[in-house]
Amino acid sequence: MPIDTAIAAPAWDDDLPGRYAWLRPRLAGAAACTELDFHLPWIDAIRRLKAQRGALILAHNYQHPLIFHGVADMTGDSLALARAGREADAEVLVLCGVGFMGETAKLLSPEKTVLLPAPEAGCSLASAITAEDVRRLRQRHPGVPVVSYVNTSAAVKAESDVCCTSGNAVEVVESLGVPRVLFLPDRHLAAEVAKATAVELIAWPGACEVHEAFSAEDLRRWKQDDARLKVIAHPECPAEVCAEADFVGSTSALAGWLGRHRPERVALVTECSMADNLRADFPAIEFVGACQLCPHMRLVDLPRVYAALRDLTPQVEIEPAVAGRARRALERMLDVPPAARR
Repeated sequence: MPIDTAIAAPAWDDDLPGRYAWLRPRLAGAAACTELDFHLPWIDAIRRLKAQRGALILAHNYQHPLIFHGVADMTGDSLALARAGREADAEVLVLCGVGFMGETAKLLSPEKTVLLPAPEAGCSLASAITAEDVRRLRQRHPGVPVVSYVNTSAAVKAESDVCCTSGNAVEVVESLGVPRVLFLPDRHLAAEVAKATAVELIAWPGACEVHEAFSAEDLRRWKQDDARLKVIAHPECPAEVCAEADFVGSTSALAGWLGRHRPERVALVTECSMADNLRADFPAIEFVGACQLCPHMRLVDLPRVYAALRDLTPQVEIEPAVAGRARRALERMLDVPPAARR
């Protein structure tokens, strides 16, 4: 993990290795012992400061293992984090993830202080479409409802009828009871959803730069080299990649599949850090093969988490008129009956 040298490092304490002995097995295979020792002062300082602030640290599945295991109170996908933040008693939320995730947390917890340690951390999907693009789409397809993936800006959500996640997209699309929807911004997720519903999806041509880097040839080569290998993929991957996978699902669905099937060896076709973070929960599974790092997620590091807690900045702010409309799109998604969700 890179260190921001502009932020003074906390002092070393000889008691730290013993105090954090519980963390070493959580990081086995994901971080070297020497790396952990180097970062222990930061981990300790953050844990002390969040207690003083009464803050909750929320870390996305793609965050570095030192953040995910070392300082996070809640981990998961972007919507799970936003919902956890809303339900928690904490008045200060630190969102370790990218920009749209901070906005989603703020939309569901408007009365709370939401801190985003790396406000410049973007997302290729969120930047693939603008609110103006959505307005033009509506003009081109009058009367067709807009379903927006949560990986979008608050401004885009505000122009949408309802949001969805990769795990509930089919249910959300079908809940509208219409023959056609505008689905944005991920064309690959749209292709996966289209396989499971009779609703026609008019897709926006966006894509995730991390998941699009995988190829079907990668998966075929891995499986040819190892007949025992299971390959599971995120639906943001291209259709030909998903077709080669043994299972396709959201980040939470991928973890659930591992828990049910317990393969001997698995290649996780998504961002690298998720496999690193899952090793602690599945020590008997060997994670091999796949690795694509998200450069935006890597902008979040321990010093920046510490600085955000220390200074209570940068705070996520959303223009009220935009926030109200975007919140309605999220709440409409949450109104889809739980029994209908995968």
